[in-house]
Formats: sequence, structure tokens, C-alpha cells
Amino acid sequence: MQAVIMAGGKGTRLRSITNDEIPKPMAPVAGKPILEWQIDCLKHQGITEVVLIIGHLGHKIREYFGDGSKFGINIAYIEETLPLGTAGALSLLPPFLKEDSFFLIFGDVLFDIDLKRMEQYHKAKNAEATLFVHPNTHPFDSDLVICKENGLVERFDSKHNVRDYWYQNCVNAGFYLMNSRICERVPKGRKVDLEKELLSDMIENGNAVYGYHSPEYIKDVGTVERIHHAEKELESGFIAGRCLKNKQKAIFIDRDGTINRKNGLVYKEEQFILEDCAVEAIKMVNASGYLAIVITNQPVVARGLCEENDVINIHKKMETLLGREGVYLDDIQFCPHHPDKGYPEENPAYKISCHCRKPDIGMIERCVELYNIDLSNSWFVGDTTVDIQTGKNAGTKTALVLTGDAGKDEKYNVKPDLTANDLLEAIRKITE
Repeated sequence: MQAVIMAGGKGTRLRSITNDEIPKPMAPVAGKPILEWQIDCLKHQGITEVVLIIGHLGHKIREYFGDGSKFGINIAYIEETLPLGTAGALSLLPPFLKEDSFFLIFGDVLFDIDLKRMEQYHKAKNAEATLFVHPNTHPFDSDLVICKENGLVERFDSKHNVRDYWYQNCVNAGFYLMNSRICERVPKGRKVDLEKELLSDMIENGNAVYGYHSPEYIKDVGTVERIHHAEKELESGFIAGRCLKNKQKAIFIDRDGTINRKNGLVYKEEQFILEDCAVEAIKMVNASGYLAIVITNQPVVARGLCEENDVINIHKKMETLLGREGVYLDDIQFCPHHPDKGYPEENPAYKISCHCRKPDIGMIERCVELYNIDLSNSWFVGDTTVDIQTGKNAGTKTALVLTGDAGKDEKYNVKPDLTANDLLEAIRKITE
């Protein structure tokens, strides 16, 4: 596999670092240019053929990297004599491409990603383009990627649009895996916007454009503040630790009575109200190195109170409310089934025994497969004995919170590893 890096940015927001003497991808992060961090990550995962698309002060990049031999890779260069936008230079790529697909990377992102997992996803979907998408701490001022449940991208939602709806925290990270024939779609010699023109046209025409959702570390470090933050995360090992080549630890969190207030059977969005401590608690998870994953039974679907899409919309409300406060969930899994029959409006299609309904562990097993999770180093937090039994069945440690049912459901005779007044106290005890 080859990688193509768009390394032509001026970096006006980094002027205090670059002094207009080096291009943005050469801005130093912990003593090395952003571009060198990118190349190191690619090399460590076996990618040794790299094409750099350069422009403003591109000779500085050539002088530093040369042909790549001293970095253990082969580097070829494409130089834009005129700015061609985020996709125009792809028309110049075909003579440099040696394989059917290539990674396309923006030159101002710092990342550590298990590239083989992304490649496997790309091939399994038979995708023409795969976008790395993830939740971030500021979805309210980010361009969102709207995906179907199977990952197929439906459209982009610009940060400049008025959003009068709840939305999933799903952001384009500036990292792609593309089929080489995409380059033939790009007209030569003019500016082309990758997202607004090339990919949007492909989506509109029914081409296979998918979003690859991952909790791994990838951030735009295009400002001085972001660089300083990234340096701390590099030093702490946080960035490398999030790569899915490494075993992950997770805090699985129940929803009703734990994250949001117990309000009967929540099947309408107006019934969903966050616990007062939820934002601070999940912010603590985000900073800890644990994945924050919601695992929830939602029998409201089986009982005929609502449809699966209604549950999904409630979850979008949860993500929107959390995102407004700068926090995020790495995943949300829910079970719509309920085995007991006899409810007046019940939906018989969902009245089944399943492997996903807590205290069974199907939802957790799916997360283990997706995110390479070490259950012995993970936790399950909830307000019922069902939650505690679920954690024990999965092999995690367990924490009972005294909100919601506060363990008074008494469905299982189990004791948690710790008890806390609320989610925030539980997360504080776990992360300390």
C-alpha cells in the first residue's frame, strides 16, 4: 500500500512557530516536524512508498526528507505550481501510483492508527473511498459525516449550516483510503474541493463511499494550542496507547439511571435528561485512556412504544448534548429485544431471546471485536444488578451507582467491586 500526503499548507495559524519560513507540515511537534511523525507511523506499519504533494515552501520539505532513504522509505514528489485545492492534485497522481489503492492524508494531522484494520474494512465494503471518521470534542463547529447504519456515507453537513436536529458526533478526520481510479474523476489544472465536490459528487451518484468509525487518535494540529496539547499526549503515551494494534481498556456504561435520569421507559426524546454529573464524568473517561462505551437494553422497541430509529434519535440527542460540552462517547450499543410476551402493543419481531440483551454479553463481545478490548482491564458501570451481572459475565470489574434503581431491582444476587453515589464518583474511583 502507498500513502499520499497533502503537504502544501501555508499554516497561517502557526505563524508564531513557522515564522513564514517553513510550510505547515514542517511545524515542530515535540522536536520533530508533523510530517516526520506521519512518515514514522506509516513506516512502522509497513508503508514505505510515499508521495508528497508540496506547494508553498515545498523546497524546505525536499531539503529535509530528500528521497526518503535516511528515513527508511521511498519518497516521490508532486509540486503544485498553482494551488489546486484539497483534491485538484489527485489528477497528477496516476504516474506515481503502483497499487489499486492508496491512503490519502492531510499534512496537518497527527495520528496513530492500525492501518490494516482500516484496509480490511475498505475491502470488506468493496468501497471506492473510505473516510476515517470519529467523535471529537467540538462537533458543533465541525463538518459532520452523516452515515447509514452500515457505514455508507449519505452526505456531509457543513459546520456553517443551521443544525435544528440532534446529530451523531461523527467527524471527518482528514484521512482516507481510496481506489486509484478516483484520480480519473478529477479534472486537470483546476482547484477541486475533496469533500464538497469530489466525494459529494460520488455520494450523489451512488458510489460506494464509506465511513470507517474508530476511537483511535487522529487530530488536526493546525494551531499552536493544539500542538502544545498534542505534545503532552505524545509524552504521556496517550496517542500510541489508542492505536488498535494495542489492547484497549474500556468503561462500559449503562444508559437509563446512570447517564440520564431514570424517567420510566424512555421512548421519546423529551424524556431524555442527562444526570447532572454525566458531562464531567465522561470528560474524565475521555482523558483517562479508557474507551467510553454505552451498553443499554431498550425493550421499548419490543414493547411497541417506538421504533429503532426513535432510540437512535434519542442517542443522537445524547451525543449532541455531550458534544456541546466538549465530551464524547466512543460507541453506543443497544438491544431492542425483550423475550417476555403479553404487552398490548408489542412488536412480535423483537419478542425473541437474544445474545445481546443484558446480562448476556453480545453487545460487549461486538465491541471487543471492533476495538481490541481487554475485558480483564475494563469496567462495567450501572445502576442495576443486571448491569453488575453483565460485567461479571463479561469478565470486567463492576461499579454500582446509587442513581436510578440504585441496585434495588434485586434481579441478581451479586456484589459490585465498588459502589458510588453517581457516575462521576464511580469514574473518579476507577481512574484514580
